[in-house]
Parts: sequence; structure tokens; C-alpha cells
Amino acid sequence: MPHRIVPLAFDLSATASAHARDVSAFISRTRMLAINALIESAHAGEVGSGFAVIANEVKEISQSIGELSSRFTREVDAKTHVIEGIGEQVMRDMTALRGDRLSDLALNMIDIIDRNLYERSCDVRWWATDAAVVARCAAPLEDTLQATSDRLAVILDNYTVYLDIWVCDTAGRVLANGRPGRYPAARTANVSSCPWFRKAIACEPGAYAVDDIGRCHELDQRQVAIYAAPVRAGGLSSGAPIGVLSVFFDWQAQSQTVVDAVRLTPAEKARTRCLIIDGTGLVIAASDHSGVLKEVIALHKQAKPMGHYHDQEGMRTIAYALTPGYETYRGLGWYGVLIQSDPQLAAQSAPAAPAAPAAQRAPA
Repeated sequence: MPHRIVPLAFDLSATASAHARDVSAFISRTRMLAINALIESAHAGEVGSGFAVIANEVKEISQSIGELSSRFTREVDAKTHVIEGIGEQVMRDMTALRGDRLSDLALNMIDIIDRNLYERSCDVRWWATDAAVVARCAAPLEDTLQATSDRLAVILDNYTVYLDIWVCDTAGRVLANGRPGRYPAARTANVSSCPWFRKAIACEPGAYAVDDIGRCHELDQRQVAIYAAPVRAGGLSSGAPIGVLSVFFDWQAQSQTVVDAVRLTPAEKARTRCLIIDGTGLVIAASDHSGVLKEVIALHKQAKPMGHYHDQEGMRTIAYALTPGYETYRGLGWYGVLIQSDPQLAAQSAPAAPAAPAAQRAPA
């Protein structure tokens, strides 16, 4: 593993130094023995002269070993220093590559969201011109209610990503919805105070309105993305607004599929959070199902639409990518975010495998 190069280099240097110190200690002892032998041979006179030759030879050998040990230590230290430098550079390169890959995955994640929501913006503008919808807004009488609900139900049967579709008048009163049996509260709703309705009723021809993700009371508090477009007289783009059509995209189910499908290895998935956050930093989708519509992520973007960095403790890599938009859908300033813990720290914090029962343990 590349991240082991630097620690191994330090271990090698420490081991070599320890052995060099041991050799130096042995050399010192050998020199002392040689000196003592010379002294004793001098005391013995002519009888000890032969022993003096051996003592001198031992002294010279110990000196040579000492020089060899010093040279070995210097060479090991120099090569270890090179290995450390290479290892640190490899680690920097690996970290940068991992960060770039995570940023690419964040971009891919938010791009999938953009393409999906682009289709929602097309749907709502198209269905706002539907004859049954236009008829209901033009003449909100009892005989148009069932026909409009039936038409909306047909659309919902074919577009399973939606929870419901509402037709509202210019005062914000819901005139029809596609699933009155499932969501009866929608029939008595008034959305005149909702930002998406106010924006939709004021839209220019061909435009639409959309809000950030929230929960809809009338739809059992489900998380929704609401897209709305004005219904115009005669279904014409030049017609005056006579109502609003709104579609309720099943955000929770669809977004969860996207964050769960990010291409990570099983080991990476265990230490990575894949998130979609809105323009305020609010978490609106999370692979770990945690903090949705509650947690706020403060990204350190440094004025860049895409990038990565480490947290203050250096324990996690945070990669992000701003919504690029798609076709006529400009996006809402959302970000794809991946937060991945360091692989070494993840390995250290991983729980140890439980010991097998005595009867099942393999012999040592």
C-alpha cells in the first residue's frame, strides 16, 4: 500500500540506527579488550610479545568495523531520506488523485439530478397546455372536475416519479388533483401563500417556477420538489394566466436512488457520505439517510465550482461540485458532496472480528 512507504522508511532508518549503535558498543568493548591485552603483554615482556601482535590486529579490525559502520549508517540515512521524499510525494499524488476522483463522482451525481429535474421542468410546461387542464381553469364547474382528475391520473400512472399533480386557480385554490383518494387534503388546499405559486402565476411565457426541497403537508409530509407553470387561456403561450399547474416530484425516493448508486467500492462506501445539498448548504439527500432537511454543510469552496479539500483535523476529504445545469434547466445552486474518511483511520477504527468459539478455532 502506498501510504505505508513513509512509515516503513522511518522504521528502516530507526532499525539501521539501532543496529549501528549496537555495533559501536561492541567495537568500544573490543577496543578496550585490545588495549588491556596490550598492557598485559607489555607487563609480560618477551613472553607476551606474540600476544601483543594479536591485540594490535584486533584493535585495527575494530577500527575498520567502526569506519564501515559509520559509512553504512550514512548511506542508509541518505537512501532512507530519498525513500521518505518519494513516499511523501506518492502520498500527495495519491491524495490529489483520490480527491479529483471524488470531485468527479460529486459532479456526476449532481449532473444526474440536473438531467432528472430538467425533465420535470419540461413536463410541467407541457402539461399546463393539456386541454383538460385548460378547461378546468377556464370553467371550474363540477362537470370538468372528474374529467380533469381522470386526465391527471392517467399522467401519474405513466410517470411514476410524481406523487400528485394539482390544478389551481389564480387565487391559489386547488381545482383538481390526480390522486384525490390517496391525498384528499389536496382538494381543500389553498396555495396562494406558497412561493412556487406566486412565482408561477407571474412567469413569463415558456417559463416555470421551482422551489428547494421541502415537505408537503397535504401529501403526508413527503419530501417533494415542486415544479409549477402558469395555465394560459386557450393553452397558448400568448394567453393570459388563468391558473397554475403544479407537479410534486417524489424527491425522497428518486434522490436516494442517485446517492446510493455512486460508484464506490464496498470498502469506500463504508467510509463515505454521498450528499446533495441546496444553495444554503442544507442536506436534501444523504446516502446514510442522516441529517436530511436538518443538517447544514458549510463548504469551503474558495470561489471554485468544483474541488476538494481536507477538514481541519485532516481526517476526511470533502469533495464537491456545483450543479452545472442541463439544457434550459439552470439549476438552483445545489451541490453534490462526498465526505470520505481517511482509509488508514477507517482501518484503525474498524471493529475487530469477533473471536470464534473455542471448538471452531483453528490450531495455532
